[in-house]
Amino acid sequence: DEEEIMKFGLRYCNTGRYVDPAEAIELILAAEQAGFESAWTVEHTVIPANYQSAYPYSEDGKMAGGQDDVALPDPLIWMAYVAAVTSKIKLATGILILPQHNPVIIAKQIATLDMMSGGRVLLGIGVGWMREEFEALGAPFEDRGARTDDYVAAMRALWSQEIATHHGEYANFENIYCRPQPIDGAVPIIVGGHSRPAARRAGRLGNGYFPARGAPADLISLARETAEEHGRDPDTLEITTSFPDDVDQISALANAGVDRLLIPVTPMAGLATRISNPDDVKNWGNIVDKYRSL
Repeated sequence: DEEEIMKFGLRYCNTGRYVDPAEAIELILAAEQAGFESAWTVEHTVIPANYQSAYPYSEDGKMAGGQDDVALPDPLIWMAYVAAVTSKIKLATGILILPQHNPVIIAKQIATLDMMSGGRVLLGIGVGWMREEFEALGAPFEDRGARTDDYVAAMRALWSQEIATHHGEYANFENIYCRPQPIDGAVPIIVGGHSRPAARRAGRLGNGYFPARGAPADLISLARETAEEHGRDPDTLEITTSFPDDVDQISALANAGVDRLLIPVTPMAGLATRISNPDDVKNWGNIVDKYRSL
């Protein structure tokens, strides 16, 4: 067999028509049968009406055309629901807003899902941008970057240590058991975000980097350079980006070090929908099949 050098996933899987349980299962089964490697979810626990924080990925500063009352199931519960009917496809958050969560509880939830799914969880994280959402949840907004770094260290301690201890600025515990632990003693953490701080965070502590839009060469280079500065092998930093507008660009992206491409299944967040229904997933599986090993 030729070595697989490009992975393909679906994104925005817990949005739009796939909020419906039957449609969610139809999508995920079609994706697994078509050979897609992963399915990615998004998170907003609440969307405050008439929020003023600017969404960083659209010109008007609003998500999904300004719709505030969009249905958005909890990503981990959605992933657990579809995990039960699948066996191979990886289940990912793209992204989970980590500083809005208690790190011990979220570590427990993710470890449980990883164990019960057979080690199929990828944890994409971000620091968030919507101040009003943080306020509604009672979570501090200003220190969310430093809080995220500390929470990652705390989760990794819980996942890997026999009896976990972590003394950080925001997470603090000593000699605690947190069972079950992930199957491999860790869950890959992919840092998401279309900013220099996000790229640096990925290089510093991530297993991967996922810029939110396109494949920005400057941010990917920054993530790799930061990894090297921190004594880490930049080649082990897995790069996930949006599927390109033109399939002929896939080879160039592979040569640039991109490891995974994600195709939208709904127009969430203003991206064009390329896969419009589960029947279309199989056709796209045939399209991307020839690009897996290039």
